Amino acid sequence: MYRNEPLDKYLLDAAAGTPAPGGGSIAAFVGALATTMVSMSAKFTVGKEEFKQFDSQLKKILEECEKSRETLLSLMEEDVKVYGDVNKALELSKSNEAERNKRSEAIQKATIMAMIVPLKATMCCLYVLQQTRALVDIVNPNLISDVGVACYLADAAFQCARLNVEINLATINGQSLVEKVQDEIGHAEKKVEVVFKEIKERVLEKMRR
Repeated sequence: MYRNEPLDKYLLDAAAGTPAPGGGSIAAFVGALATTMVSMSAKFTVGKEEFKQFDSQLKKILEECEKSRETLLSLMEEDVKVYGDVNKALELSKSNEAERNKRSEAIQKATIMAMIVPLKATMCCLYVLQQTRALVDIVNPNLISDVGVACYLADAAFQCARLNVEINLATINGQSLVEKVQDEIGHAEKKVEVVFKEIKERVLEKMRR
């Protein structure tokens, strides 16, 4: 869909008065942007004589970031689709009880899927932050501000995706599912806070040298 079209089209569609692309898709897109800065910083470091001892770690980070970027770009597009499914369910007829029940069931199924996509994005963004943390102490110091950009983007993407999880959870009826997801998000949020703080402190420290 959008991946093979000009960036302008995606941005214009996101800015238009249409339901999608919306916040969930944008969150995944921002997460993908974070991976680009991790990759760029690692590529400017790997193979350099002074950082030779870190080559295997750098190559692993690059490999994982490529996978994460692919995942997040796929989620960027999948979010558009699942949100479209929610809208289709909302448009179903409700002229009698049978139709209302069918519509309600369809809305629930579509909303659960619309929650799962940004949930996947939150976990992927946490992983990108963890890869950024692994990079910050071994990267070429000339690229340290770009590592900082990756850190801030990944954190922002996590927070934006989390909002989209929560807005969908608010309309899901299954209490056990809601509690399970809330618990999962809560644990991830604590990890993000710790890792984000560590990266930010290390970046600022290195920039002052």
